[in-house]
Amino acid sequence: MNDSLEPRKVVSILFIIAIAVVFTLSFGPGSSGFNRTGGGTTAPSAAAVVNGKEIPILEFGREYRNQIQYLRGQGQPVTEAVARQFGLPQSVLERMVNTELLAQAAERHGLRASDEEVLEILQKDPNFQKDGQFDYTTYSNVLRDYYRQTPADYEEDLRRRLAAQKMLGVVQNGAVVSDDEVRTRFAKEGNQARIVFARFLPSMYADKVPAPSAADLKTFIQANQKDIQDYYEANRFVYQQPERIRARQILLKVAPEATPQQKAQAMERAQALRKELEGGRDFAEVARASSEDPGTKPAGGDLGWVERGNWEPALANAAFALNAGEVTQPVETKFGIHLVKVEEKKPAQDKKLEEVQNEIATTLYKKQKAKDTAQAEARKALAGVRGGQALTALFPPEKEGQPALLRFETETRPEAVQTDIFNAASTNVPHLGPAPDVLTAVFATKAPAALDQAFPVGEGFVVAQVTERQLPDDAKFTEKRAELHRQAQKAKEYEVADSFLKALRKSGKVETNPAVIDQIAGG
Repeated sequence: MNDSLEPRKVVSILFIIAIAVVFTLSFGPGSSGFNRTGGGTTAPSAAAVVNGKEIPILEFGREYRNQIQYLRGQGQPVTEAVARQFGLPQSVLERMVNTELLAQAAERHGLRASDEEVLEILQKDPNFQKDGQFDYTTYSNVLRDYYRQTPADYEEDLRRRLAAQKMLGVVQNGAVVSDDEVRTRFAKEGNQARIVFARFLPSMYADKVPAPSAADLKTFIQANQKDIQDYYEANRFVYQQPERIRARQILLKVAPEATPQQKAQAMERAQALRKELEGGRDFAEVARASSEDPGTKPAGGDLGWVERGNWEPALANAAFALNAGEVTQPVETKFGIHLVKVEEKKPAQDKKLEEVQNEIATTLYKKQKAKDTAQAEARKALAGVRGGQALTALFPPEKEGQPALLRFETETRPEAVQTDIFNAASTNVPHLGPAPDVLTAVFATKAPAALDQAFPVGEGFVVAQVTERQLPDDAKFTEKRAELHRQAQKAKEYEVADSFLKALRKSGKVETNPAVIDQIAGG
């Protein structure tokens, strides 16, 4: 059977992350830890709160950045924009939430990792090794510099993640597959197709939509009050934001066990660097040369936009008191000595619906008009396809070679996209994603043919042609029975784990912070 997704494509890897890795707990830099201090609501420093347990924003940011780096390490040209387009930030946060739900369930069921299991993970982690062997000094330094945790805190987080893995194993061990299920799987796996499709997205036509006239806007507002209210509520974090600064920092690390003399030496170095800045040296240049924060040093100390609650009070008070362009005096925190430059400030804002109603209405008006245009163009293309024309001829790639969708570039017009072979067990159309109506129509055909409607998929519409069809061959069932049973068992384990997590979510309380995703992922 051909795989329905190309393993070297970002679409495939992001799908795996969003679905399979939900149940995979990783260890070492980038794995998810959880703050043991609770909170009833989503705090400014929390990416999510799971039954009162915070998932800190710093942990989410580190996990997200490591996931991006992993994809790039696999040779994928993943930009921040592509990651957002395919929902990577949401998938990473969902993974962390699910891990926390499993850890809490493990605690309720009395499941706990042993000291031996924790020690085995630590000893095998290459991040904690020197010359191929576990080294406690290296271990302590990595925890201090990368995780900002003590060994006791890190090991307790690790123990909870291992317990979550145990809980998942208990759930999956209850999955049993019958012979009928194996045969049903064979019928789906052997039922294969290949299609070519073109997408018609509102964004392709948005620049052709003029702003509404005053009369049109008034009529739209009167007819769409609920949609405008819902949009405002869903995007309230845009209109109600705390005070923020865009900042850079220079950090001189000071170990928690540093002597007063060592702290004084670090402070003297910081004062010397500040004098260089007063003498006209560029802050970013000094940060690249002298900062000891590996996360921001290559970018000249760039921290992006920061809210007051993201920092320790001493540092926040010093930085937020400045005007744009000014640099703090050296400030000591548990991480070391900081120099912070404020590059831009945004005051707190609290815009009421009445203040932004026209702005929202204009956005929704243009969005609806662009969607109407996309649907009309899709129907026009469908008429041509049903008249005997090929999508590949109607909508060839704008550039020679692959269409924009497969180059992970923004699609500016409809282009024909050829899929690989996929089967009736698929939950996604290759390169298109979740499209249940398209899947149903594809496998209702018995031979190559044009599908008979323009399907709404996501924000746009899809026109498709089936170019290849293969029906299941029962003669191969006996030959593939053992492998099919293994695949069916894995699928059942996924299903029971998915159901278990949904039940945990339903019976518990999970609050996420959408503003965090935008802040970390650059939205």
